[in-house]
Amino acid sequence: MRKVGDAFEDRALAHLERAGLKLIARNYHTRFGEIDLIMRDGEALVFVEVRYRHDARFGGASASVTPRKREKLILAAEGFLGEHTRYANLTCRFDVVAFDGAADAPQGRWQRAAFDAF
Repeated sequence: MRKVGDAFEDRALAHLERAGLKLIARNYHTRFGEIDLIMRDGEALVFVEVRYRHDARFGGASASVTPRKREKLILAAEGFLGEHTRYANLTCRFDVVAFDGAADAPQGRWQRAAFDAF
């Protein structure tokens, strides 16, 4: 399953880089969980969650970023900022790149500022 996740992270990364974002870190691990991609978008630091769901029965990929998952991402982002203080003064944003459908032809959607930290 990790291989599938990596493939969708690769797709998301390529899309975001084409849009002008710059990769800072990938698969950043903390005790609260993992942040898939951390990117720079001008003066903003962007924490990106990449999700894929083959079946949208339960709301699809976007809906899988539950309040509990958001909380973990926020805590992980705080950990990153604590370790990498040079980014602490940047505006922070949480984006979701969601893929739904068959793995060989999914529909992708980039949700900028998908949720707030506060």
